[in-house]
Amino acid sequence: MSVQHHILLVLSLTSTLGGCTFPSNHWGEWSDSQLQPTIQKLMKGYNRYLRPNFNEGPVEIGMSLDIASIDAISEINMDYTATIFLRQRWRDSRLVFPGNESVSVDGRLVSLLWIPDTFIPDSKRSFLHDVTVENRLIRIFSNGTVLYALRITATIACNMDLTKYPMDKQVCTLQLESWGYNLQDVVFYWTRGNDSVKGLDTLRLAQYSVESYYTTVSHAVYETGRYPKLVLHFSLRRNVLFFILETYVPSILLVVLSWVSFWISQSSVPARTCIGVTTVLTMTTLMMGARTSLPNANCFIKAIDVYLGICFTFIFGALLEYACAHFYTMQHQTLEDLHRELLKDFSETNGNGSIPILRNTQPNQSVEVGSTAEEPPEQSANSENQNNTESKEKVPSQGCGLSSMKDASRRAASVFIVENPYNIDRHARTAFPTAFLFVNILYWLYYLLF
Repeated sequence: MSVQHHILLVLSLTSTLGGCTFPSNHWGEWSDSQLQPTIQKLMKGYNRYLRPNFNEGPVEIGMSLDIASIDAISEINMDYTATIFLRQRWRDSRLVFPGNESVSVDGRLVSLLWIPDTFIPDSKRSFLHDVTVENRLIRIFSNGTVLYALRITATIACNMDLTKYPMDKQVCTLQLESWGYNLQDVVFYWTRGNDSVKGLDTLRLAQYSVESYYTTVSHAVYETGRYPKLVLHFSLRRNVLFFILETYVPSILLVVLSWVSFWISQSSVPARTCIGVTTVLTMTTLMMGARTSLPNANCFIKAIDVYLGICFTFIFGALLEYACAHFYTMQHQTLEDLHRELLKDFSETNGNGSIPILRNTQPNQSVEVGSTAEEPPEQSANSENQNNTESKEKVPSQGCGLSSMKDASRRAASVFIVENPYNIDRHARTAFPTAFLFVNILYWLYYLLF
């Protein structure tokens, strides 16, 4: 008889728990013809429906994890998909046998043993890999310790705060709980503390990098009682370089492109209008594309939305700047044309060859016409006396209130009058870049440091 056969025979003889056991010809889903005689002796008298240490205290179950991969992290669904190797260890005194060796049992015989009812409470979907067989491992040590390992893929919920997207840091968790056994029946613990988790240090993700992780031991409270719980916390820092090249740099270039119109002549209406409208439409398309991969939640005003809004404001402001500049240019040109026409008309109608003088008062845009021809002294004296008499008659009739209202209206109108419309573009060449640089400094300081 080999050493392994001897160990299995001793193990079957030292099984202590009675009660509901398998009959001699039926072993759960297995029959005598399917099991080897050594396995039959191992399982003889073993009751898989009762946990170890029944009526003697809780079973201590040690956990360890290997993170094989994190396949996807979805901001829309707020979850991540991970493939993990879950290993559980506990001691079953019914499986003690002499010696220092261990026995590896086929994973399909798991139905013959008691195993913990561990589950992932935040899991949305999960499955056990079964190629080429179910990925399970059962190993029994001589002191009764059972190692149960399996490979699973699960989609687990992760609550995310996207207010600083794409300069955000997300903290996700992986929780392990007992479904039916409370703290009086089983106790969970990490076998080696933070070292119980492997694979996160070498994990490479597309948009994230693992910043830190740690483990905690806790308990879950439900209506049915308190249950053991283990939690793995890990922080994911998003790689912002991808978004800088994809969104931020194109937005900045569009804003700079909108400033090109400040150096184009105001008379080139199609050119300046084409630049303004094209940059506005391109910026709108860029804003819509940046939102397609994110949840449509009103509670999140993301950092990228703020920046795109700033860029859109500057681009639209450049378009409005040309509208204002063009309006004042046309207004100024209209006044100049009016002055020229009046000069031409008076020069043609004045028979004595005198040159009329046009004086433009800016506040009310009124035009006064005078003559440089010499008048006879008598006529000039009579006209002066007549004007003085008329002015004296008009002043009392107007009153102080009307004159003050006219003065106030003239001062208000002078605020909106631009003497040289070409100065608008000249000032915009400096004001727009300076304001955009100042807003960028505030933006990056706030989202990177706070």
